[in-house]
This record gives sequence, structure tokens and C-alpha cells, in this order.
Amino acid sequence: AAGIISLLDENQTELRVFALKKLDSIVNEFWPEISEAIEKIEVLYEDEAFPQRRLAALVASKVYYHLGSFEDSLTYALGASDLFDVNTPTEYVETTISKSIDHYTKLRLEDESGLSVDPRLEAIVNRMFLRCFNDGQYRQAVGIALETRRMDMFEKAIMTSDDVPGMLAYSSKVAMTLVPNRTFRDEVLRALVKLYKNLTTPDYVNMCQCLIFLDDAQSVADVLIRLVKGSGQESTLMAYQIAFDLYESATQQFLTRVLQALKALAPAPKVDKEEAKPVAEPEKADASAEPTKQEGEDAVKKEPQEQPVELSGAPPAQSSTVGDEHAAQVEKLSTILGGEITIGLHLQFLIRSNHTDLLILKQTKEAVRNSVCHTATVIANSLMHSGTTSDQFLRDNLDWLARATNWAKFTATASLGVIHKGHEKEALHLMSSYLPKESGPGSGYTEGGGLYALGLIHANHGAAIIDYLLAQLKDASNEIIRHGGCLGVGLAAMSTHRQDVYEQLKFTLYQDDAVAGEAAGIAMGLVMLGSKSSTALEDMVAYAQETQHEKILRGLAVGIAMVMFGRMEEADALIENLCRDKDPLLRRSAMHTIAMAYCGSGSNKAIRRLLHIAVSDVNDDVRRAAVEALGFILFRTPEQCPSVVSLLSESYNPNVRYGSAMALGISCAGTGNKEALALLEPMTNDPVNYVRQGALVASALILIQQTEATCPKVKDFRQLYHKVVSDKHDDVMAKFGAIIAQGILDAGGRNVSIGLLSRTGHTNLAAVVGMLVFTQFWYWFPLAHFLSLALTPTCLVGLNGELKMPRFSVRSAAKPSTFAYPPPLEEKKEREREKVTTAVLSITAKAKRKEADKKEQKEQATPESMEVDEDNKTKEEAKPTEEAAPPAATLAESAEAETKKEGEDAAAKEKKPEPSFEMLSNPARAVKPQLKVIQMPEGCRYRPIKDITIGGIIMMIDTKSEDVEELVEPVSAGGPTAESDEGEEPEPPEPFEYVDE
Repeated sequence: AAGIISLLDENQTELRVFALKKLDSIVNEFWPEISEAIEKIEVLYEDEAFPQRRLAALVASKVYYHLGSFEDSLTYALGASDLFDVNTPTEYVETTISKSIDHYTKLRLEDESGLSVDPRLEAIVNRMFLRCFNDGQYRQAVGIALETRRMDMFEKAIMTSDDVPGMLAYSSKVAMTLVPNRTFRDEVLRALVKLYKNLTTPDYVNMCQCLIFLDDAQSVADVLIRLVKGSGQESTLMAYQIAFDLYESATQQFLTRVLQALKALAPAPKVDKEEAKPVAEPEKADASAEPTKQEGEDAVKKEPQEQPVELSGAPPAQSSTVGDEHAAQVEKLSTILGGEITIGLHLQFLIRSNHTDLLILKQTKEAVRNSVCHTATVIANSLMHSGTTSDQFLRDNLDWLARATNWAKFTATASLGVIHKGHEKEALHLMSSYLPKESGPGSGYTEGGGLYALGLIHANHGAAIIDYLLAQLKDASNEIIRHGGCLGVGLAAMSTHRQDVYEQLKFTLYQDDAVAGEAAGIAMGLVMLGSKSSTALEDMVAYAQETQHEKILRGLAVGIAMVMFGRMEEADALIENLCRDKDPLLRRSAMHTIAMAYCGSGSNKAIRRLLHIAVSDVNDDVRRAAVEALGFILFRTPEQCPSVVSLLSESYNPNVRYGSAMALGISCAGTGNKEALALLEPMTNDPVNYVRQGALVASALILIQQTEATCPKVKDFRQLYHKVVSDKHDDVMAKFGAIIAQGILDAGGRNVSIGLLSRTGHTNLAAVVGMLVFTQFWYWFPLAHFLSLALTPTCLVGLNGELKMPRFSVRSAAKPSTFAYPPPLEEKKEREREKVTTAVLSITAKAKRKEADKKEQKEQATPESMEVDEDNKTKEEAKPTEEAAPPAATLAESAEAETKKEGEDAAAKEKKPEPSFEMLSNPARAVKPQLKVIQMPEGCRYRPIKDITIGGIIMMIDTKSEDVEELVEPVSAGGPTAESDEGEEPEPPEPFEYVDE
């Protein structure tokens, strides 16, 4: 290349241009030689009179690229302008484009207006977008647009693609999971809302999902009103569907604002109020599964008269105007947004499908002897029966339950709240014998537990009970009742941001009582959940720094974190302050705050900070909390968690090992993740007992609703829990973990899973909060009940226009055994084992016969004696032997024949082919992986308003509305019934005439 380089010194322009062209073609091979003459090439580029200065820039760029000086390479590539061809598939071009996009992104982040960005750099990025569009790589274009914050290109990439709905879905998913900055994410979501609205048929379902993230209640109400006013039944059903999705995804406070906006937009006419009432009433009665059998029958009898009032496509019979119909539909929407219907349907499903195996609890009860395991069994029972209203186990074992004293009694009473979760209509009646009474002092533990139970029943849906609980909290006579009252109020008023509730809790906190203060600290966080309220934070942090009580500090540490729920970078200043505090409890609060503020975000910044603290803090509790927090940040991408905590799970520090076990359990909950289980298995044999406890609990969180077909390990872990519980010499801590694990694994009658994400991809607020407080059972067992907030029914419920469940079936294209309930345990029948016929040799049979003959002769010789049962038995046994065994046939042969027959029966059972699909009737149990294979059967009368593979509550369009509809009968709930409901009243006699003779 020396000859060509020498041409650069020539005066003649043509020769220098020729030299540059030659160098450009050989630069990849001869760059070491050319690099020595780089200055000459740079001089040519800087000479503005030189006609081919852009070519000089391109050669210089390539030389710098080979030298590894990428910044200089990019600078000269920009100088090369359009000679730098982004479509050339070389390593140099790819690297330079990558560097230019990175540099452009950095500049755009620093200056969002884009004024300081080099136009030449922007030109390269624009050409890159053009290349993506020409190649049909629209997803790449969306990615680059989000990285570089180019909203114009973001919208263009979506609208010019072949599959606009698919691109919109992809973009919203990416925006939610990969855009770390909250402000920019809101901008992206606003753009998506605009695009959803402008589609030929607007996608209201997804539009409302974006509006929930934007916290825009007014726009959601506008959409609902527009749909209700739309023509036809389909748009009304779509409004109902959105309302159900809203209730599942949004906070109480957001729903309240939507309801207020709805009332403002569509005030119901006064005249209609009485007419509209019957619409809401049967809804509530039907939705809450409380009605006793008698009530249920009455409802069925009344139905025909009420149907004209209820909504369907046709206007109500009593209404003469369209306005009245809309008012009735808005009333219906309000009922759905209020949540009564969803809660009632879930309750119906859980009662109807309850498959709890009481034998597991019975074996555990018989195996455990101390109070800690007694409490664990009570908690496990409540989790197993969560929401099923079945307290049969407790009723069958009242003497055993009576052993609970003091706080164990508090936990046992509160466990009724988990069992009756969602059974709101009868809540006060169910708990009446445990609630504080005016006459005489009761046991504070029972009454405190009763108030906590009421909160658990009404968790995140407590408008009806808040005032009652608040009054009880004000009048509470001792700290135990105040403790239960605070927890109850916090749960019922969760995320309502109600100032009066907050003030009462703050008053309780300022009493400086350790027991009540701990609950008040947690409850303040629950009420102000996600509010980022500066006054609340100042109050809580200031008091935490002053108080001497560790319990109060513990409560506040969790409460402070909850105030910052989902606030991402807005919580950074608070986190920084708490991290620097010398009190380890406040540093632990910083870990919880990171977990709550960045929950589900997968933020690299948050993960980096947590990992640093997990290995550097001097306090074990802080380190454990830091590792646990990783689980909360990574639950959107559970497959990443095992690789992040794999080294920590082998740490020398047992607290870090425990934390990594819980992190795996939280992030991979319900997934059956094999890598996570592989990390947990060695921890179940850890030398430190509380690490074993964490591993057992975490494994159950991961394996919930997994079958042997979907995750073969589930059988081994079930056996492990049983082994740990029944081993007399095992440690109490490990036993506690194993018992709780049994409860989690079969939670909710085996019909619920743990979902930190809602079906629509939102962070499930109640579930995340429940999981955070559940992890605090390390210090305080009663908090284990909070896990019930994270339990989500895995159901598919179809509803018609009247919000009733019609009878129909869906097709699951998987073998029934794939997603079936685990088989129930069988009690060991030891007595029967002795009766099993053993193969008898022919010689033995002959010997027995001889013996029997001898006995008979002996008896005939002796005088009459009293008959003994044993002799009779012998005779009876001997007779069939004699009759059944003719000289040629022996007992051995008959036994052989019997065994053969049994073998054939078993083989026949095995050979019987299993169908490749099954039909599930509404309401159906459909676990998460099963939803993918569910579809509506051909020729079905009902058509879903949205894709049924999402699961949950789905509105159905009746394609044969003129035919008579068959509805699913509601089932009655368990628990104590009112005295007036002591069974069915007999029918009155037929009319007759009495004649006195």
C-alpha cells in the first residue's frame, strides 16, 4: 500500500482522489500501513476546497475503526455523510451504526428537545429507521424509537406495519417492561391511547389498560359512557368487560374516581332511582354467594318478574326513553366497578370447586405437638380453605383448636377472615361472636383477631366496613384489640388515601405502645399505598427516628415502603436518605422501599444497588431484606431471577441464603421454574434450620397449581413436606416452613394461584403488598395471613348481558390428567393388610383339612361345651376351604387366578386410552398454562367479547337470544348460619275445610 499512500502527496487532485478510492477498497487488509499516513487523510478531509473530502472522511473512519478508536471513527463517518451506507452488511457499518445510536440516545436523554444533536448524526439514525421500514423490521424500529425517544418514528413504525393491532400490543408490553423512566413511559402510553382510538374499530379494552397506567380516571369514564351510549348490545357488553378488567387492575382510589366521573357524566334521573334499585339488588345477591338454599330458591322464583328491568340489548320494560336505559346501564357499570360482582363470582367459583384434602391437615395435626406448629397448622388450614367459606376442619377439631392461647388465639381467630375472604355480605354475622362487645370485657386476643379477620374479608374492598372498624379502633380498650383493629382498618381502606383513617392510625401510633404501634405503622402504609404523600412520609420517618420500640420501627419500615409503591425514580431521594441511616431497621426500610417503588420494573439500577447492599451491609436483616427485594423487582421476568441469585444462594451467610430462597419464591411464584427449584433443592438440606424453612416455603410458592405432568418435581416436594412434618426429631423451624408450604401448595381448595401480575399485565397491587407483609412472618406469625391477598382464583367465568352465569362448556385441548387436581391421599388401612390372601400350597391345604377332622372328632368325644367365637371362626374358615378345593384344584391355583385377574383389571385400566381433550363447564377451573389451549367449541350459542385465553371474567354475546337461557344455580356459602335459617321451612298444607262432627 506504500505506493498508493505516496500518491496522497501529489499536487494533482485526480491522483489524490484515485489514491483515496484505492485505499478505500484495501483498507480492511492494509489498515496498519495506512494508519501511519492517517494525518495526510485527515488534512484532505479538512481542506474544504478538496472535492472528495467525504471520501477522505470515510477512509479515515475505517482506519480509526480498525484501530479501536470508535469515537473518532464515528466522527469521521458523520463527515462521510451519504457515502457511509447503512445498508452495507459489514462489521464496520454495524458497529458504527450501533455507536451512533448509542451516542444519539445519550444526547437525546440529555437534551430532549434535540437541539444540541448533530444533524449528521440524526441523518444516520433516520436512515437506519428507513432501513428498518424497507426490510419490514418494525419491531426493531419501535425499539430504536423508544431508545432514542423519537415519538414520531414510534408512531410511524406502528402505523406502517402490516399487523397494527399486533404492533400495538408489542409496543405497550415493551413500554411497560423496558421503559425505566416514568415520565417518558407516560408519554409513550399517551401516544398508544391516541393510536388505539384512531383504529378503524377502536380497541377500547387496551386503551383503558393504558389509561389505568396513566392514572387518567376521567378518560376511562368517557370511554365507558361512549360505549354505553353506543348502538347495540355488543358495545354495552364491551363497557361491562372493561369495567371488570378495571376492577381487576386498578386501585380502590382510581375506581372511586372513575365512579365519581361516571356519575358526573351520566347522572341517573331521580324518577328512576326506585326502578333502578331492583337492578342492583339481585346483582349483589347473586354475586355474593351467601344466599342460603331458601333464599336461592326465592331468587329463582322472582327472576321472571325482574328480567324486564335488567339490562340486555333491548330497552327495559318500564323505561320509556333511551335515557332511562342508559341510566340503568350506568347503574350496572357502577355495581361492576364497585367489585361486588367480581368478588361474588370468585366466591361462587371457590365454594363450588373446593377440592381441599382434609387428610393432609389431619395427618399434620396428629404429627405436631408444640404451639409453634399448632399455629402453623391453623395458618395452613386458612390458606387451604382461603375464600371457600369451609371451616369444617376447625369445627371437627374444636378441642384441638382450644389449645391456642394468647397470640395463637389471635392468629386462629384471624384465620377465619382468610377462610371467608370475599364473603362480605355476612361478614359481621359470621364474626359476631369474636368481635368486641359493649357488655363486659372479653378476651382481647379473640376480639383483636376478629377485627383483623374483618379486614382480611374486606381486603382492598372495604367501603362498607371501614367506618365500623374505625369506630372499634377508637373505642378499643387494650393494645391487642388496637393491634387487630389497625390491621383490619389498613386492609379495608387499602390505597384509599383516606385522611380520617390515616389520622386515627397516626393517633394510635403516637400512643407509643409497641404492640399497637407495629400494626399502626403497617396500616398507615396500607392506607397511603402508592400516594407518595410527603406529609405521611415525614410523619413516619420522623417517628421512626425517635421511637425506642423495635416493634414500632419494624411496622414503620414496611409502612414507609408502601407509601412509595410503584413510584420508581420518584422514591430515589427517600431511598438514599434511609440507606445512609445508622439504624439498621431504617436501612432495611430502604430495601423494602426499593422493592415497592421498583416492583416488577426489572430496573438494572435498583438491582445493582440491592446486590451491592446484599454483600456489603453490616447487618444481617438488611442483607436478607435486600436479597428478598430482588424477587419483587424481577417478577415480570421470573426466568432471570435464578441467574441473579444463584451465587447468593451459596453464600456463607445463612440470612443471605434465606433471602435468596424467598426471592426465588416471590419472583417465580406459580411458574414451576425448574432452575429455581434446582437452586432450592440443596437449601432444603441446609445445616441452618431457618434456611430450610425459607426453602420449603419458597418451593411451595413456585409449585402452587403445578401437576406432575407440568412439573414432575411437585411429587417429591409433597413427600418432603410430609417427611419433615412427621419426623419427630426435626427442628420446629423447618416444620413450621413445611406446614405453611402444605397450606400454600393446596391454597384456596386447589383453585388459586399466586399472581403478582394481573391477567392484563398490570402489577397486582394487593398481591404485591400481601406478599411483602407475608415475608414479615419471620418476626410476627399473624402477618402470614396477608398471603391471602396474593391468591388469585384461576377461573374462566362467562357472563351474559344480565351478569348471570349461563350454562355452556369450553374445550380444553389437553389431556384431562395434564391439569387435573392432585389425587386425594388415602388413609392407611392396616387391618385390611392382614386379610390379604396369601398363596397356599396344596400340601398345606391337606394338612389343614386333617387338623380340622381331628378337632371335629375331639369335640364329638367330649361332653357339650360352650361355643367359643374362635371355634366358630375356624369352622367357617375350614368349610369354604373344603368346599372350594376339590382334590385336583388347590388354593394356590385359585389365588394365582385371582392375582392374574387383578393384574388384567389393572392392565385394562391402564390401556383405556385417555381422551386428548376435555370439556369444562362454566364457571371453569383453568390454570394459567391451560388457558393457552382453551377455545370455544364450534356451534356454541355464546361468543366471547374478548379472547378467552386471557381467562378471568368474560362477557358473552348470546347469538340465540330468542331461545330460553339455562343459568348456573348459585351455591350457598359455608360457615355458621343465622338462627332464622335453620333449614327449609315445610310447605303450608293445601287449603281444606274443617268439619266438626
